[in-house]
Amino acid sequence: MLSFDTIVIGAGSAGSVIAARLSADSNRRVLLLEAGGSDRSFLCKKPGMIALIHTVPQLKAKYDWGYKTAPRAETLNRKIPYTRGRVLGGSSAINGMVFVRGNRANFDSWAAEGCEGWSFDDVLPLFKKLEDYDGGASPLRGTGGPIAVTTTAGLSPVSLAFQEAVAKSCGVDVLDDYNGEKQEGVGLVQVSAKNGLRYSTSEGYLLPAMARDNLTVWTGAQVLRLVLEGSRVVGVVVRHDGEEKTVRADAEVVLSAGAIGSPQILMLSGIGPAEHLRSHGITVQADLPVGENLHDHLFFPLVFLAPRGGHRGTATHFFSSLLREVIAGKTWLGRSVFEVFAFLKTNPSAAIPDLQLHSLPWGYPSPNQDAPGRPEVDPRPALTVMPTLIYPESRGEVRLRSASPDDAPHIDPHFLEAQADVAQLMRGIEMSREIMGHAEVASEVRGELEPGPDFADMQSLRRELPNRVCTVYHPVGTCRMGVDARAVVDPQLRVRGIEGLRVADASIMPSITGGNTNAPCIMIGEKCAELLSGR
Repeated sequence: MLSFDTIVIGAGSAGSVIAARLSADSNRRVLLLEAGGSDRSFLCKKPGMIALIHTVPQLKAKYDWGYKTAPRAETLNRKIPYTRGRVLGGSSAINGMVFVRGNRANFDSWAAEGCEGWSFDDVLPLFKKLEDYDGGASPLRGTGGPIAVTTTAGLSPVSLAFQEAVAKSCGVDVLDDYNGEKQEGVGLVQVSAKNGLRYSTSEGYLLPAMARDNLTVWTGAQVLRLVLEGSRVVGVVVRHDGEEKTVRADAEVVLSAGAIGSPQILMLSGIGPAEHLRSHGITVQADLPVGENLHDHLFFPLVFLAPRGGHRGTATHFFSSLLREVIAGKTWLGRSVFEVFAFLKTNPSAAIPDLQLHSLPWGYPSPNQDAPGRPEVDPRPALTVMPTLIYPESRGEVRLRSASPDDAPHIDPHFLEAQADVAQLMRGIEMSREIMGHAEVASEVRGELEPGPDFADMQSLRRELPNRVCTVYHPVGTCRMGVDARAVVDPQLRVRGIEGLRVADASIMPSITGGNTNAPCIMIGEKCAELLSGR
């Protein structure tokens, strides 16, 4: 039987970090297992190619697990696509590359709930360690790390006008760095990309480590279950090269398969809610609330006709830009499609911003992207503003559909179940329309395309909300970290009641961070690597 010191399951935003950091110790033999394939392609490496990966079904099937949410009345029984990366680098290889740490209060709240070692002051050195920020080193920012972080340049006129409109309409500052001292305000988007190259964790961490003799990476390797001896995990059963193999871990197994994959593997291995496991004929090894506490960010797209937006949702525009990028570079394909972000308070008395505005100078699919095939986008230049609910109250779950690892899990985030979430999104939409009516940007737009004049009043818009709301693909919380009965892992990321097993990915977040979650996931990988190294 093959054996390694440490087995890492999942080469995503956290798993690639852990494998690279641990294998820096030449005495530690590390096996990294990834169900997907390589990211060494133009599609993954070139930032703007996300437009094809997310919209061309054949490409999406190559890099995405293809999950959909369970239908619920609150969202008109829609089966909402739930994109999760199935490739080296995981979702960091196919996401929008937006780099947001979150608010310092997020991490301080984790510590206040008993997660010692996870306050903002505790994790700040890890954030600084992982990044190479183009704004330079400071007490709050790092340089020289594996992930290049650059500030978006070459903005369209309508994005610049939108930035000024947000500042003046909402009475907030234009920020040089929303990951710095202050989050509330509006500023240019920071992305994990540089010189036309996406800096996924595969690019930044794994690629430089691949030549190490003590690091073994298997792609196309789907973990079927964990192997337990008593209450200790001693290995994994994996399907690789067309056969099932059992691989032993002499030290520990680290599960980094994401907020959907990690709870699925745990439950398939008998670690999870006892009654649910027994209903599928699975022997219970540990009765834990695995799969609960699922929550996610939601946005509602508003599309405005903007003659100086600069981009059209047409094949001609895309491929002409692609040609220019290949020849000379420095087009939009070398960076994220997002240009300006804002973090705002829907209530002035709120302690921290509770609304995020994503903006991009493009049209957006309407009314949603649920249907198979390529979504339709208005071909005219546009600005899309996405008021985003960043602290949802709704909580859902991940459950098994069967005892087979080949069956996609049941995913139900309970979107819009909490009326507070509905009210928050509606207020965000209202604020966005007020911003777009401000003189600073009003001269740049020629009306609202989507949802448009048919939904001008708040009552009709409220009825339309369930049809248009979208996930930002930020699921978290399904293997909750904590010190009480709701926890799956302790603050050292060890699974409660099980030896030799840790979880390190978005699933361990007790509560979601205030902004895009990829940077916190990389930080979690850094934290886990330090814990495993005894630091």
